[in-house]
Amino acid sequence: MPVRSEFNDPVAYNAATAAEFRANGGEVSGDFAGRPLLLLTTVGARTGMSRTTPLIYTKDGESFVVTAADGGVDHHPGWYHNLLAEPKVTVEVGPLTLFCLASEPKGAERDRLFADRVAATPRFGEYQAKTTRQIPIILLTPEAS
Repeated sequence: MPVRSEFNDPVAYNAATAAEFRANGGEVSGDFAGRPLLLLTTVGARTGMSRTTPLIYTKDGESFVVTAADGGVDHHPGWYHNLLAEPKVTVEVGPLTLFCLASEPKGAERDRLFADRVAATPRFGEYQAKTTRQIPIILLTPEAS
């Protein structure tokens, strides 16, 4: 259902995608149809309010790997700044809700994970080519219960 071009407001787009995700056990239509999708909920660094963002992911061991690409624009997405301020986040994947700790790998590990992301979703390589910033890779690792 949600197609980004139909929404002028990214908050409304994310809310519509999250609602469809939750109503259908993690399945969505539109831009994210058929892709591995999770919902990342962070605490706003300035507002303290919860913010939920749908993101395509891959896995590395037990961790979910997401990319702060924001379509290759020249600034990091808001959710990235939020998790730097508060790395304890909530991740919804399929019907599961997990408490995770976000971390940002650097150097060779970041490069390996970014190459894996590009192999899985070539568009991320195109996003990197559009910007001078290094697009961050984030690991979302479930906390032990």
